[in-house]
Amino acid sequence: MRIYQPATIRSLRTLVDDGELGPVPLTAFAVTGALREFYLEGDDEEFAFAALTAAARASLRLLDADPLTPRRRVVIVADVADEAVTVRSDLERAAVRIAEPIGLKQVAAAYVDEEAAEKAVRAAAVAVMEADLGSADAQFVVDGAEGFELGWYATQEIGPLVELL
Repeated sequence: MRIYQPATIRSLRTLVDDGELGPVPLTAFAVTGALREFYLEGDDEEFAFAALTAAARASLRLLDADPLTPRRRVVIVADVADEAVTVRSDLERAAVRIAEPIGLKQVAAAYVDEEAAEKAVRAAAVAVMEADLGSADAQFVVDGAEGFELGWYATQEIGPLVELL
């Protein structure tokens, strides 16, 4: 199953250095039945984008919890065994639990904010919890960061990217 793992530059570096991302269980996002049902129309690409967007929002929450990592959203895209994935219907529509570490060989790509997004991402990381609780002002700040498109990096580009950051 294709999953979208929220991350930070620090956890991306751990993936590169250690060859895997853990500890388990990991909470990630995927195209679930609930996600498909919510969007009455759409194709697989649109559903995948919705899961990616949910993971990018979760990356903001990770940034809020780790003030020392660079202020860039990171989403790791990986393919994991179906039996390692459990749908988390008690969380968001696309939320899943991963029961095994994500190995570097399972990674298909990474999405990472460009430098131009850092100011907006910094502000959104501070505001994301308030936005989750319903603050319209905080949601406006988070929307500002979500207006920046994440850059796509192939697996072989992840190591050099981490070295630059």
